Amino acid sequence: MKKTEKIVGLYDKYVMHTYKRVPLCLAKAKGAKVWDIDGKTYLDFFPGWAVSGIGHCHSRVVAAINKQAKLLLHVSNNYYSAPQALLAEAIIRNSFPGKVFFANSGAEANEAAVKLARKYGHDKGKYEIITMTKSFHGRTLAMITATGQDKVKIGFEPLPAGFIHVPFNDIEAVKEAVTDKTAAIMLEPIQCEGGINIASPEYMKALRALCDEKDIVLIFDEVQTGMGRAGKIFAYQNYDIEPDVMTLAKALGGGLPIGAAVAKGKFGDVLTPGTHASTFGGSPIVCAAGLAVFEAIKKDKLLQNTNSMGVYLKKKLEGLKKKYHFVKEIRTVALIIGVELSVKGEDIYKECLKEGLLINCTQETILRIMPPLNVTKAEIDKAISILDKVFSKV
Repeated sequence: MKKTEKIVGLYDKYVMHTYKRVPLCLAKAKGAKVWDIDGKTYLDFFPGWAVSGIGHCHSRVVAAINKQAKLLLHVSNNYYSAPQALLAEAIIRNSFPGKVFFANSGAEANEAAVKLARKYGHDKGKYEIITMTKSFHGRTLAMITATGQDKVKIGFEPLPAGFIHVPFNDIEAVKEAVTDKTAAIMLEPIQCEGGINIASPEYMKALRALCDEKDIVLIFDEVQTGMGRAGKIFAYQNYDIEPDVMTLAKALGGGLPIGAAVAKGKFGDVLTPGTHASTFGGSPIVCAAGLAVFEAIKKDKLLQNTNSMGVYLKKKLEGLKKKYHFVKEIRTVALIIGVELSVKGEDIYKECLKEGLLINCTQETILRIMPPLNVTKAEIDKAISILDKVFSKV
């Protein structure tokens, strides 16, 4: 029996079946490469749902974790911790003046943002949150309600009240939905799970103006788009506006679990002692890892690489589009790539897996490709070669 089969058997017996897993057991990783427990090598162009944004086991992150692990793993948030303070400072220094709440995941960060908005609007009778269709904000009960996709809500009714969905990139739909009860508008600048749907500059600026006019909290979910993936540290910086609250997770921890809600100016003082908390939020070891991620992005010049490799990968994918009629559209922002097909993508995704390339399929017909920020031309060429081979069989 292969080692993978043994592990799969243990999962079947002891782990809840909450994921559609493929029979692949990963045991080791470095950069854009991963190895399964039986020794096969794969090229990972969707590293941990973008968690390993600067590549698997980045040397700076590993060193920071090792150093911190010898000192202090966890400290109660009743006390102070230098790594948490320093990471909050790094986030603010790279975004906008404000304050940070630390949690453990994107869903928790979004929960904090929604609670902040409701607390801010409470005395004015504001509690409704407007979100977008095809959005994805997490798996807690409130966040599946916030998510603009019915499939994640089935079987969990009745859902929490106060969430309204409108079409993405449609400012008139937002304006029609706004009432005197609207506390916040929450959206992803780029809907990743929704199919790589990109907000237009005009739409984003109109949202900012509307929120300013109506005293509505503007929340950007940058759980998947943040930390350099969109070509700048945060995706909102491509739009020449700022949100009131931004949520982060995934790549912020370099592979460790972390979430953060970043609140601008006066919004940083809305949540007070007793209104929100997280036992493990902002632990020394995950914050040390987060600091190493910022260090790697700066010192390894990963933003420059992200932008240049994004252009290179898009050009290569456009070549495949010309070659294969079922490739409808290539949507990209730096190293956030969606390849829309006129056929279902699940079989293509599985065939890529067999050939040694890890990607993702979302919304049934869209291949989601998000290689690490330190990806090389050689790795892109190899991935394109595998995609070409797989496409030729369709």
